Amino acid sequence: MARALVTGAARRLGRAMALYLAQRGHDIAIHYATSSQSAEALAEEVEALGRKAVCLRADLLDEAQLAPLVVDSARELGGPLSVLVNNASIFEQDSIATATRESWDRHMMSNLRAPFVLTQAFAAQCPAPEKDAAGEPVAQGLVVNMIDQKVRKLTPQHMTYSIAKIGLWAFTKMAAQELGPRVRVNAIGPGPTLQAADQDAAEYLHSRESTVLQRGANLSDITAALGFFLDAPAVTGQLLCIDGGQHLVWQTPDVMGAPTV
Repeated sequence: MARALVTGAARRLGRAMALYLAQRGHDIAIHYATSSQSAEALAEEVEALGRKAVCLRADLLDEAQLAPLVVDSARELGGPLSVLVNNASIFEQDSIATATRESWDRHMMSNLRAPFVLTQAFAAQCPAPEKDAAGEPVAQGLVVNMIDQKVRKLTPQHMTYSIAKIGLWAFTKMAAQELGPRVRVNAIGPGPTLQAADQDAAEYLHSRESTVLQRGANLSDITAALGFFLDAPAVTGQLLCIDGGQHLVWQTPDVMGAPTV
């Protein structure tokens, strides 16, 4: 029986991934912090697909609420989880000039500490790998960390958020090293996919048009990346940037103004 926990599942990317996993035959633990109505509506959609759904509230900034989330999800769904999607995130603007201890702690706790703790608990409950037809091990656990294409295109904007996501990318690789062959650990780095709360329509459109492909990602691109990780048992420690090539943009003023040789 396939069971998944998706953090921050009530809205946006988390909701899309939870529905995709349900369509792929997973029962879903829907974590939310404040969006209780959206979480309950999602649970109804998951159950309409013939899968079990449970809604679990937890403030990921509170270690006491964070720590039991995997165990509670497995208990409510009736067995060990096979997928953990660390999607919940705080994304707030600060810079080296404006960052405070509070902004540092909020970003580090939600974007790095929470995925670390949840991955620890998830790995502890995963069964031993099974063997395929060739007698090689197949991991029974998959962790997908939602990062950001910013880790491959550094800017000083969103300073503490970006530092936390860089740490999460490093953790993804180290966890993949330690947890194989029982658990695979991978990451998705979205670029412009959905308009942010602090972003006006013109800015959002410009962010999509300013990529290598002159387009951003759609929710189906994000779920396709998740599907790839589900279907690729030899893949671990990898980051897929689903960003229209945003992290590859090179035609910046310094380059375009440089003399030709």
